[in-house]
Amino acid sequence: MNIVLFRDSQVRAMESTVTNAEKYFGRFCSLLAAYTRKTARLRDKADQLVKQLIDFANTENPEMRATMRNFAEELAKVQDYRQAQVERLETKVVTPLKFYGPQIKQTRAEIKKCKHIRNNEIKQLEKLEKLRQKSPSDRQTISQAEASVQKASVDASRTTHQLEETVDAFQTQKLKDLQKIFSDFVTIEMVFHAKAVEVYSSAFQTLENYDLEGDLQDFRAKMRGVSGHKDARPRRDAAPSPAAPWSRPCQSTQSTMRSQRKEEAASEDDFAEEDLEEELRGWARDSINGTRTSKSEN
Repeated sequence: MNIVLFRDSQVRAMESTVTNAEKYFGRFCSLLAAYTRKTARLRDKADQLVKQLIDFANTENPEMRATMRNFAEELAKVQDYRQAQVERLETKVVTPLKFYGPQIKQTRAEIKKCKHIRNNEIKQLEKLEKLRQKSPSDRQTISQAEASVQKASVDASRTTHQLEETVDAFQTQKLKDLQKIFSDFVTIEMVFHAKAVEVYSSAFQTLENYDLEGDLQDFRAKMRGVSGHKDARPRRDAAPSPAAPWSRPCQSTQSTMRSQRKEEAASEDDFAEEDLEEELRGWARDSINGTRTSKSEN
């Protein structure tokens, strides 16, 4: 009977492992899917902002027009990187978590089978005990019952061992997948934010370089009835690049804006992931060396 109780304890522990995986992987999947959808909606809102900036630029004086167009182009680049972020989150984070649904269902079926065989073993043991108490002299019936118990015990032992191997493989794969999924999540986020900071810095510089006085002079000249007072001074990207979506009057949708730069942004992101991971390893080494130097000086 002790071996039966031990098997029962084993099965409960394995069932608990699968139950926890089902509970938390389901929550992770739901939350990260919502996170990805929110990021996609943020991208869409930013695309709308880009369009409004372009529309506004077309109503302004030369300096502001050039500045707003350049600024809008930088914001559009960020949304290209955000689009890559959304696609990678879906592929490398949400989809692997979804795969755990069928795996958990299959493992639960194995546990259910094992519990059924274990319950049969307990049932045969109880039947044998009743026979021994009720008819202790009926050796033939008791022998048959003992044979049934022996067979049920062998089946339970074999099934429990198989289940143990199954759950062990499940747990091993689960831990590896968790490590990879969240490592990918962090890498995707770091790459996006690193590229976004770079582009936002350029956008900030564009705004800093805006020639307010030049536009005011042009505006005041127009107010006094003098037309064509001045043109915008030459600046970086003052005229829209042929590749820029707003340089084509018939292409005003954000999907067109994104598709024109998507391949370039994705390519840059691939290199950025490798560069960023190498930088992070360098930061970690510098931090460790700095700590050691500090300790040796002390």
